[in-house]
Amino acid sequence: MTAWWFQLASLSLLTVSTLSLVTPHPGRRCTSLNTRKSWYALSKLEQAEYLRAARCLINHPPITGSIEGAQSVWDELHHTHIWQGNYIHYVGHFLPWHRYLVRTHELLLQTLCGYMGAQPYWDELADYESGPIDEAAIFDPVLGFGGDGDGGDDGCIQDGPFRDLTLHISREGNHASYCLSRAFNQSVFTWANRSNIEECFVKTEYDDAWQCYNQYPHSAGHAAVGGVMGDPCESNGDPIFYLHHAYLDRMWWQWQQADEANRLTAVGGVNVPPQAILDLVGLPGPSASVVDYNGDEGDTTTLRHVLWVHGITPNVTVADVLDLGGEVICATYE
Repeated sequence: MTAWWFQLASLSLLTVSTLSLVTPHPGRRCTSLNTRKSWYALSKLEQAEYLRAARCLINHPPITGSIEGAQSVWDELHHTHIWQGNYIHYVGHFLPWHRYLVRTHELLLQTLCGYMGAQPYWDELADYESGPIDEAAIFDPVLGFGGDGDGGDDGCIQDGPFRDLTLHISREGNHASYCLSRAFNQSVFTWANRSNIEECFVKTEYDDAWQCYNQYPHSAGHAAVGGVMGDPCESNGDPIFYLHHAYLDRMWWQWQQADEANRLTAVGGVNVPPQAILDLVGLPGPSASVVDYNGDEGDTTTLRHVLWVHGITPNVTVADVLDLGGEVICATYE
């Protein structure tokens, strides 16, 4: 399932209103930041606690009640990414939207599942430089996310805390039933190399930077894990997705920090993916039901662009998430 990446890269029930505590106050700073660390910087106890909370989300009943076929909060998150899969990629709001999705996931872990930590990230560069992906400790079957798929037609993973995960939402509909699959690919994991990251970091314009980060640094983790992670829409069905995108978000944050005066308000790029790219990955153009709410006056992503996660958390704008330390994202990275 990595061909399209290769082509493009040459504890209790709470209501949704409870989660509205993250309603943004533009310009206001967060006073208690979530310090996001590498998975490898967490203690064994912290790793075990994160995995517990992740399983809690998988088993927690839905909170919106508005997504047909959703049997859990995990299904609702999955649906949110699938439904907008042909609208949140290859566009200027790619990085801001995924930043908000990572924060939504972090908030759900904390609010619904009693998780006291912050969202960790997967240091893919460190794993690439230390050895093959199938030996990375993050895929440990006990204190990790489980390993590779079984190599069969379904590619279901065979060990780890998510080996029994059944996904209920797919590209084809909301009444699916399929396993968490993977298909490790070391050859494409080479895209995670240092030079590809450095190439993006030296970009001076946002429109150039997001496209660069979208290419190899983003594609590396998705394509190297493969299976569910290798699908452009369904990828957030794999729990490793949120550590991968936290890693990408950290890279963007580092780019922003290099010129904060200009880059904390820098945005741009198209707000609807070029049809030629969607054709390449086998996706139709986005429907009016997702495009009409975008908040932009034209075909360029602006600070007013609306980021929507199906009511799991409130709508915010790109402007609300550009400052990582603002009240909406409320985070920093080590």
